[in-house]
Amino acid sequence: MNRVATVFISLTALFLVPFTLSGASVALVRITEDLDTTLAATQWVVNGYSATFAGFMLVTGSLADRYGRRRTFLAGVASFSVCALVSAVVTDIVLLDLARALAGIGAAATVTGASAMLAQVFTGAARTRIFGLFGATIGLGLAFGPTLAGLLMESFGWRSTFGLPGAIGLIALAFFRFLPDFRSAPGNAAAGRMDWAGTTTFTLALMLLILVFVEGPELGWTSPLVLLALLGAVILFPLFIRIERRAADPLLDLRLLTSSRFLGLCAANIAIVAVFGPLVVYLPSYFMATQPVTAAQAGALVILLTGPMLVVPILCGMVTRWVEPSVQVIAALVLVGAGAAWFAATEQHAGPLLLMGVGIAIATGLLDGLAVSSMPAEQSGMAAGMFNTTKLTGETLGIAVIGAVLAARTSGTLAGPEYPAAMDLSLWVLGALCIGVAVLVAVLFRLSQRQPVAASAGERGHSASVSSADS
Repeated sequence: MNRVATVFISLTALFLVPFTLSGASVALVRITEDLDTTLAATQWVVNGYSATFAGFMLVTGSLADRYGRRRTFLAGVASFSVCALVSAVVTDIVLLDLARALAGIGAAATVTGASAMLAQVFTGAARTRIFGLFGATIGLGLAFGPTLAGLLMESFGWRSTFGLPGAIGLIALAFFRFLPDFRSAPGNAAAGRMDWAGTTTFTLALMLLILVFVEGPELGWTSPLVLLALLGAVILFPLFIRIERRAADPLLDLRLLTSSRFLGLCAANIAIVAVFGPLVVYLPSYFMATQPVTAAQAGALVILLTGPMLVVPILCGMVTRWVEPSVQVIAALVLVGAGAAWFAATEQHAGPLLLMGVGIAIATGLLDGLAVSSMPAEQSGMAAGMFNTTKLTGETLGIAVIGAVLAARTSGTLAGPEYPAAMDLSLWVLGALCIGVAVLVAVLFRLSQRQPVAASAGERGHSASVSSADS
């Protein structure tokens, strides 16, 4: 087993997964024009991918624990890469949306497989450093997707934003022999039947809820399809919880939800990505609609938001010996909330974007490692799956809801004089969300201190690991 190769291959694949999500945002208008379709249909290029990505996080996390980390990772990279290449050549929006949805399933297996694999390979201070890189890599892929995709699109067309990641993914697969193969890894011996009822119920519920927000502005909020989709989601989400309570081998171990600390980390996770995801997806079109810039220039402007990710996560690790991770997480939420309100209240956006970027970068550098460290090693795959599910669910719903608001206020064009006011309204709402969640997280972290000692072991272990890593 080559640890350096394992990290390199894993992080390369992890960068590609979010890149094709945020990178596609720059191409939405061009895809709509080239394939002669509607904005609602094109939005599924982003929403379909992120919905299946989120919907299959839990099941692929369980697969990693039961049937092997490397096997799950390789299957994920292969399916993601093939579907990305298919996306680059199709000429019909329905086929493109379908390929993107299937790519989302591969993306889920890639992320959870890599997370569980790295958690098995590394321990202590090394694990802390690796998961810092893990979170930063995903954040960078999402953050710099618009910039890189804008350059690709201007040089080679929108299809290259899918084709290049697909080709790189297949090349990475050629080095699979360097990856560890834990045939007797903890969790594999406990393999039981897959919870297909839970998987199907959760994914359908999430897809129906996204359909409501994507199709609502175009079809009308009272249209039969939208109302039926909403009713289906309202029925299926509680049904999913009921199924999990009765399942012998549940997709989601509800015992994870008894940890106040883990719940707090998940809540912070959702709030951060509910702001970051929509901004990365819609800021390029916002800048192109309100300023005389090209696609590449619009993507470059997003660096004001994403640039802090290059430096801040490293600084977070350095200051952890003096400032507890929980305090940094709460501070991150406050910074993002304040930045969102500042953006909405002024026409000068550089300062607000940088402030939000710092807050998002703090969270990116801490949350993944804290979440995995808060659970026993044998639950690392399921915990990673659930944590990443909350991340993708928050991001997916954030993109869908904000997209619905922007589309409704701009008559489905994402352009025109109404766009700035629509964006400001969205930022006010997102800012309030972050401040409210900051209060909730503070309460949950306080409650976790009253739980058994094991409940707070994650933070102490994380802090100790960082301290030893820095000394």
